[in-house]
Amino acid sequence: MVRIDEVENIRVGELTWLPLRRELGSTAFGVNGYAAAEPGDELIEPHDETTGGAAGHEELYIVTSGRARFVKGDEEIDAPAGTLVLVPVGVHRSAVAAEPGTVVLVIGGPAGAAGPRSAFEYWYAAQPAYDAGDYARAVEIASEGLDDWPDHPLLRYQLACYCSLAGRHDEAIEHLRVAFAGDDPRIEDWAAEDSDLDPIRDRSDYPSNPA
Repeated sequence: MVRIDEVENIRVGELTWLPLRRELGSTAFGVNGYAAAEPGDELIEPHDETTGGAAGHEELYIVTSGRARFVKGDEEIDAPAGTLVLVPVGVHRSAVAAEPGTVVLVIGGPAGAAGPRSAFEYWYAAQPAYDAGDYARAVEIASEGLDDWPDHPLLRYQLACYCSLAGRHDEAIEHLRVAFAGDDPRIEDWAAEDSDLDPIRDRSDYPSNPA
């Protein structure tokens, strides 16, 4: 654990660098910080991640305090604290401070290195539609995860619930069958009490957990 205000500030040319990766020892992604004392001070030097010294990273810039002014390609971005700016490899970017005490975190890694989005992101994204009773839309959103997670038991369980409520009962049975075949023992307990599955519970082809 480190606190940004306790990390050594290293002056490199016009930049003030916060060596967060060195402090934290992160290996899954690059992470660093840049600080500016006064408006107009440079935060992110002009670069596009393709020249010497760059790692060829897709980069996410997070303004944690103050206010920054980014240039991303031909776009100018006013970025108060709380702003996130994602820049792909090959796109020119730079930033200066617009307020005193501005700090920008930079998280980077090779494009695609993080792999697919986590399975939970799909059913989390479907939650507003589920809460609104738009079960068809919930099915549509969560089903986007099947390309990367075709046999994920929790994703399939959620889809079984959505399809059951949407009247798509044959699909619900198939999703539940795959969910039960997975290796998550919680699903059997959930299914026993989950009213979302009541519309299909009395079907003759309702699956049972093989465990």
